[in-house]
Amino acid sequence: MKAADLRAKTSEELKAMVTELLREQFNLRMQNGSGQLAKPSQIKTVRRDIARIKTIMKEMETASSS
Repeated sequence: MKAADLRAKTSEELKAMVTELLREQFNLRMQNGSGQLAKPSQIKTVRRDIARIKTIMKEMETASSS
């Protein structure tokens, strides 16, 4: 997921993406706990995607309030 692509989305779309990624992160953690996770690197990728989206949301928030 590229930051430039995310900046083109609306705040509602970004919120929906964060919600979806948080669900995916939860499912990956459950799979990891039960020993069924095939790619442990997916957890890292999802975590970074969530952080990237939240950072862009914060940038948008500060830009609109300035």
